[in-house]
Amino acid sequence: VQLQASGGGLVQPGGSLRLSCAASVSTFRRYVMGWYRQAPGSQREFVASISSGGSTNYSDSVKGRFTISRDNGKNTVFLQMNSLKPEDTDVYYCYLRWGSAVYWGQGTLVTVSS
Repeated sequence: VQLQASGGGLVQPGGSLRLSCAASVSTFRRYVMGWYRQAPGSQREFVASISSGGSTNYSDSVKGRFTISRDNGKNTVFLQMNSLKPEDTDVYYCYLRWGSAVYWGQGTLVTVSS
């Protein structure tokens, strides 16, 4: 399983970014997909997830600002991030979960700064 995350970058407070994560797997639609984030020296923090059926879950810190979605035809999960804050600055990691197995992408850096 390979996960390729992209879309990070530098954005001003209040701005938006869209992260993408492409998975090199068959039957992508079966898997739970999601995002975590991690700052240097900190634990990885859950951000959002989407089930095979399209049910979504968000951390309280991003609820109402971030939207997770998936395109099963393109084996890709997206994270639309709006109203970004400096505290959203982190490396964002996508993951794929199948039962107890979890696979991680390489991370993409998001920096929110003026």
